[in-house]
Amino acid sequence: MRDFAAIDFETANEQLSSVCSVGIVIVRNGIITERFYSLIQPEPDYYNYSNSQVHGLSYEDTANAEIFPKVWQQIEPLIEGLPLVAHNKGFDESSLKAVFRTYQMDYPDYQFYCTLAEARRQLRHLPNHKLNTVAEDCGHILTNHHNALADAEACAEIAIQLL
Repeated sequence: MRDFAAIDFETANEQLSSVCSVGIVIVRNGIITERFYSLIQPEPDYYNYSNSQVHGLSYEDTANAEIFPKVWQQIEPLIEGLPLVAHNKGFDESSLKAVFRTYQMDYPDYQFYCTLAEARRQLRHLPNHKLNTVAEDCGHILTNHHNALADAEACAEIAIQLL
């Protein structure tokens, strides 16, 4: 696959709709051409301690951020016509569908591919298939793990090699 958009969400709490940040990396002809990152005011708007421990974001970080529909208006033109790729598509696709439902937006049935599933299939020699492990095996050092943009970029680098 030469053209796609890698996507990563971080969530504020146990609700899949509580996306609090998004990273998008656009790949065209096998080359990263564009990056997009935004904080998002989550819905519901509260943070679990464990989620904040993972990604470092808190209520104060997103209190003045745009809500999801406003952020998605910026993303839609970037990803138009592109399949989406995520590392553990089950989480990111479910989060995207949940937040679309929360805001009663029409979900356009995005085509999703999963680098986690592909890594499990192709890279059986690895001790695990976590994003940072797979990225490193593909020659990409993930320095800011659980930052949505850094994770989306790692996913893009993996997808360029494996998909």
